[in-house]
Amino acid sequence: MREVQLHVGTFTRSILIHQARSAGALRRAGLDVHETSVTSSPAQFRSLELGEFDLVFTSPDNVLAYRFLSQNPLGRTLPVTILGAIDRGLGLCLCLGPSITSVDEVRGNVVGVDVPQSGFAFVAYELLERAGLAPGDYRVEALGSTPRRASALIAGDCAATVLNAGNELRAQGAGCTVVSAASDIGPYLGTVIAALETDDPDVDGPRWRFTQAMLETAREIVEGRRETEVVEAVMELLGLSEAEARAHHACLTSPASGLTPDGMVDRASINTLVGLRRKFAPTPELDAAMDSLSRVVDRRALP
Repeated sequence: MREVQLHVGTFTRSILIHQARSAGALRRAGLDVHETSVTSSPAQFRSLELGEFDLVFTSPDNVLAYRFLSQNPLGRTLPVTILGAIDRGLGLCLCLGPSITSVDEVRGNVVGVDVPQSGFAFVAYELLERAGLAPGDYRVEALGSTPRRASALIAGDCAATVLNAGNELRAQGAGCTVVSAASDIGPYLGTVIAALETDDPDVDGPRWRFTQAMLETAREIVEGRRETEVVEAVMELLGLSEAEARAHHACLTSPASGLTPDGMVDRASINTLVGLRRKFAPTPELDAAMDSLSRVVDRRALP
């Protein structure tokens, strides 16, 4: 099989890609995968549009926004499709900065988000509201990707934000506190594999082999067959202590917040995302998103 290069844009260094590479799953799929960290979701989708990325690891809410909503950060829609689900949030939670002792102290202070009208931002608004703060009780600032927001929270540049994928553990190690989790809201998908639509089998083939390699590796991790390797990789890639890395491994294998080894995109989780958008950024364009779900999600990733 001729080796094909794929460029993938991620927010936090992907343990899944790392493990698929070290276990030989990418080599067996005939793939040479290059991972690039992105600074924000607009930057991620701009690079996807320009062909700098073949695939992205992103929130399914981003796919809905850039596919259907004219008021997305790029100001134009893109023919984005979901190839498979990756995880259920990886511990996505509302975190407070080291000097913030209660949610009420967030009042009048900065809540950090990727961009103000994005999926993770809506999770932040919902969890803050459940804790007693309504939109308008705090200031919202776009601080970029999750690792950047973790650094901002630790440095005191924001009072609260939502973090996941090991960034919440790094923040806790620096004195931040966790208030509540995205899983409290309802069924949730945190990350999917997305790409621009194509009818070209020479393009679709490598992308689908990549998706299958990710799911194969996810199954191995969830089944506990790569615990030692995963813990070591988490320590190396994310800079966590061994105890924190073991906590992240537990998160990866959790049915509630961890990896989704079947890759299926369930309607209940999409309903949660759309419900948050309807609440915090209502638009009639969302109706088309739900009506067209079977066109947005690759049929191979639908239950």
